Amino acid sequence: MSFQSSCTSAVSMSWPSYIKYYGLALPPGAHSEDSLEYAKNFSVEDTDVFSVTYPKSGTVWMQEILPLVLNGGDLTPIQTIPNWDRVPWLEEKRLKVVVDQLASPRALVTHFPYELMPQSFFSSKAKVIYVMRNPKDVAVSSYYFHQMATFLEDPGTWEEFIDKFLEGRVMFGKWTNHVKSWRHTELEDRIMYITYEQMIQDLPAALRLMSDFLGKNLSDEVIEKIASHCSFKSMQANVMSNFTLVPKIYMDSDKSQFLRKGVVGDWKNHFSSKQLAHFSTVIYKELEGESFTLPWSLDGAADVTKVDEKVEML
Repeated sequence: MSFQSSCTSAVSMSWPSYIKYYGLALPPGAHSEDSLEYAKNFSVEDTDVFSVTYPKSGTVWMQEILPLVLNGGDLTPIQTIPNWDRVPWLEEKRLKVVVDQLASPRALVTHFPYELMPQSFFSSKAKVIYVMRNPKDVAVSSYYFHQMATFLEDPGTWEEFIDKFLEGRVMFGKWTNHVKSWRHTELEDRIMYITYEQMIQDLPAALRLMSDFLGKNLSDEVIEKIASHCSFKSMQANVMSNFTLVPKIYMDSDKSQFLRKGVVGDWKNHFSSKQLAHFSTVIYKELEGESFTLPWSLDGAADVTKVDEKVEML
């Protein structure tokens, strides 16, 4: 079964307000038929750098990090340009508006699965940093995001949302499908894998890995400077990054802050033992037979991976 057909069956529920794109449910507002067509035909340059994530896995963090790694630590873009314009989403409307303003090398983010990347991407030399986060924490973060984002379907109860998440009845479909799509690529040395937990545990070390991958010889001083300005506390205070510029009719911060906690292991405050067993069973079942293993245990063991572990373990 192809990725597209498996996603189509996963999104059989009728969501009239969502845009359906190859079986994926995408919220309107940021996405449109035109933006998706533009993304499909987007001309990828050899020097482009994409940060790819499943939603709520560190996308906004990477929008802060990438410009600084690529420009040698110049804080100007993160202090003067909203994150959605400085590192735009490939699939969203803003890309077409700001693309001519992006300096080379261009940094972009996307939630697309591998198969939906522009055709020009596959023949280019563009690089990808794939950030993966423990799906238990992804589910929790997504639950709160659905509460505050008025353009998303009401999440229902936590119990109900767990089932929606596992069945792929959320934006961009199943977490497992997304991970598998980006593990089965032909990108070889064009792709780097890292986890959200690695970045939380030791951000300077994670930044060094990214710097080396992108061919940047950043000094320890610059690495520390970037780490300081990309801390959760700094980003929470940065109006160009904390989404307070977004009108309340789209994101209601009274219900939940967009940058809510930025921690590892918040799932422990939400999953019951029964919910955890069910969640873990479904995820493991869907990853049976895969050549890669998850860098965390889903049944309650440690959440943090070591930065010096090989990316191949993902």
